[in-house]
Amino acid sequence: MPSIQKLMLSILLLCTFFAATAEIALKPEQIKPLLNGQSVPAGLQVRDSAGKTVDLSALLAQQKTILVFYRGGWCPYCNTQLAGLRDITPQLQKLGYRILAISPELPAASAKSEQMTNDAALNYQLLSDANLQALQGFGIAYYMDAATEKTYKNTYGITLTYDETGQAVLPAPAVFIIGKNGEIQFSYVHINFKTRLQPRLLLLAAELANQ
Repeated sequence: MPSIQKLMLSILLLCTFFAATAEIALKPEQIKPLLNGQSVPAGLQVRDSAGKTVDLSALLAQQKTILVFYRGGWCPYCNTQLAGLRDITPQLQKLGYRILAISPELPAASAKSEQMTNDAALNYQLLSDANLQALQGFGIAYYMDAATEKTYKNTYGITLTYDETGQAVLPAPAVFIIGKNGEIQFSYVHINFKTRLQPRLLLLAAELANQ
């Protein structure tokens, strides 16, 4: 096969792969999150609060991880969830877990959240997925409907994250327990953004996954 044809075939296969894995659902009910036993896709890039690019797979390979996806610091339900996570972080760390929290907000917003919380309370790392790679890789990204976007933006002044089509994207709130090998050991994803995993249930799941 001529080299140009091989190149075109490779590009086609690559595009097909990303079309199958990097999908944004039209609404929360259509998300396709990673399931227990599946592996975290390689190559997902996020950024820390200073704007430095971080390879998520490499970070996960360092230590067992509790990975929390939240909508942003503007979301009161997310803040309540993260506050509850702080309460059990010492127990999770004793079990050997690292705690990461990812939102689609820009790194500056993550830095602002860190500044609003003293070092003693913020015992987990905030990461930015403004490029939407992790949200899509974990299968929890969906498009916000136009009416809600207008309300959030114009009424509440919330800064949202948009993809290349110009549509606002949010994650379905989710919690994943991930082994050092990148395997999903436990997942909790809910399409209702008001419903979150209770801290005591997360701690129990972490204890069972650690056995």
